[in-house]
Amino acid sequence: MPKTDHERERSLAVFIDLENLAMGFQSQRKTRFDIQKVLERLVEKGKLIVKKSYADWSRYPNYTAPFHEAAIELIEIPKRAQTGKNSADIRLVVDAMDLAWSKPHVDTFVIVSGDSDFSPLVSKLKENGKHVIGLGMKGSTSELLRDNCDEFIYYEDLERQEQNEQQLAIDLKSTLPAQLDDKQREVFGLLVEACAALRRENHEILYASMIKDTMKRKMPSFDESYFGYRSFTHVLEDADNLGLVDIERNPKSGTYMVTRISGEGAGDPGRTAQRAEKSGSSGGGHHGRGRR
Repeated sequence: MPKTDHERERSLAVFIDLENLAMGFQSQRKTRFDIQKVLERLVEKGKLIVKKSYADWSRYPNYTAPFHEAAIELIEIPKRAQTGKNSADIRLVVDAMDLAWSKPHVDTFVIVSGDSDFSPLVSKLKENGKHVIGLGMKGSTSELLRDNCDEFIYYEDLERQEQNEQQLAIDLKSTLPAQLDDKQREVFGLLVEACAALRRENHEILYASMIKDTMKRKMPSFDESYFGYRSFTHVLEDADNLGLVDIERNPKSGTYMVTRISGEGAGDPGRTAQRAEKSGSSGGGHHGRGRR
C-alpha cells in the first residue's frame, strides 16, 4: 500500500558553513560545535541524502575527524587572503542550486549557518518548491535568514533536547518491569524515542510505518528479529501492554497506529486494567515474542 503524504519521509541535503558556526561559538565562549547533535535532530525530519561542509580545514583541524565519522563531505576552501571573504558562501550556494535542479527527489535543504548572505539562496530554493530549514546559534544568527526559512532550529535548543532525552531514558528505565531483558529495554527505548521525535514534528497520529522508518534512521541496523520479535506489530503490542504507548487499528489499512505515548496523559482506564491483567498473567511484556 503506498504511503500517504503524511507518512512519506523527506529527503534532506545538508550544507554547513563551519566558519560561521565556529565564530559564533568563539564569541559566546562555548565549547566546540557538536555535529552529532545536529544530525540526530535532522534525522528525525527525514533521510539525509547529501551532507557537505565548507571551510579552510587547516584552520579547523579538530573538526575533521568527527565530520569524517559522520560521513560528511569536506569541501576545502583556501585561505581568505587567496580567494576573498565570500568564497565559501559562493561555493555553498552554487552546490545547493546545482543539487536543487539536478536532484528533484531532494525536497528539503538544510542551511547550517546564521549568515544573512544565505537569505537569497533560501528564497531561490523556496521558489523552486524546496522546503528550507535553517540551523544556527541565537547570538550569531541573522533575523533576516531566520525569518526567511520555512523552519529554523537554534543549536541551543538541541542541547536542551539532549537533556530531555536523558530524562526520558531515566523515566523509562524506572517504568519498565525488572524482568525485561536488555534487548527488550533497548528496543522499547528506541521506540519511545522515535515516537517522541515524531511528536516534535507535530504528528498527532503515529502510523507504524512512520515509527519504524524513524527508528531505522536513528539506528540503521534496526531489525525487530534481533530483539526477539517476528514483526514490528508485535513490538507495538508489547509496548502497548506495558503502557508505553496506546495503539489502535487504522480503519483503512488495518495496521497499528500510536495515539498516545507514555507521559502524555492518563490514557483509558479500561485499557490500563486490561494491561494489568495481561502483565499479571504473563509475567509482563513478552506477548510479541515468537508469535506468527
